Amino acid sequence: MEKVVAVTLTSVKAKAYIELLKLKLTLAVVFSGVFGYCLAVDQISWLKIAILVIASISITGAANIINQIIEKDSDKVMKRTATRPLPTGRLTVREAATFAFVLFSAACYLYVQFFNIRAAALAVLSLLLYGFVYTPLKRKGQIAVFVGALPGAFPPMIGWVAATNHFGWVPGILFAVQFFWQFPHFWSIGWLAFDEYKKAGIQMMPGDGKTTETAFKIMIYTLFLIPVGWLPYLLGVTGITSALVAMLGGILFLAQTFHLMRTCTDRAALQMMFGSLLYLPVVQIVYLLDKV
Repeated sequence: MEKVVAVTLTSVKAKAYIELLKLKLTLAVVFSGVFGYCLAVDQISWLKIAILVIASISITGAANIINQIIEKDSDKVMKRTATRPLPTGRLTVREAATFAFVLFSAACYLYVQFFNIRAAALAVLSLLLYGFVYTPLKRKGQIAVFVGALPGAFPPMIGWVAATNHFGWVPGILFAVQFFWQFPHFWSIGWLAFDEYKKAGIQMMPGDGKTTETAFKIMIYTLFLIPVGWLPYLLGVTGITSALVAMLGGILFLAQTFHLMRTCTDRAALQMMFGSLLYLPVVQIVYLLDKV
């Protein structure tokens, strides 16, 4: 009986540790990092890809854990976060912090040992901005979304720098595409969870409520995706086909923001959120397929 209880407790703990990683978000970050790496190299090393995936999961997981430690009290207030490991007490802050430190250490070692110092520095900067700047700012006002968009746009740049060991226009453009994409993506989430965020004292939208003015601001930032999507082609990294696909994707995405402006409904925001989840990976995959 005692063995059964011990196994059950271990299983519960293991599941809680995995939940801390926020795997859906983490895997999206990993995908963007691998995209940047593959776009930069002439010949893919699957061993390097595997190591990059592990390093990306580790650094992103550590950042997510820091976020949850800081927000453990506000997470209790919101329905969508109340069941996380820290609010429910399935893990202690000390356990979470120890796990974050182990992941952070592993990520730093892998980036330095198998890639380069520049990629490691970008990864650490990403963690610091997300965990210790963006997270506390969420209670201060809308500036948090702008700050959070910086580390959120680092993954493809980190992948490129990991492959090449240098910065330049191309990783900057990859950063820009993901940077501008984040605003309509996160603001659509902020729209859907507006009441819960308000109850927790968090402001995630560029306006004071679910209004036409707020939707207009979301549309303006989405508009940037259309010209930015052409830049990899103009720099000679990708072909004309991917530029046209990126432009079409940007136009369709923009159309969803017009629909939100016209209706100001949660349904329109939900459609926009799903559109954002489709836009970025499709554009990145097309860039890879159309690499020059």
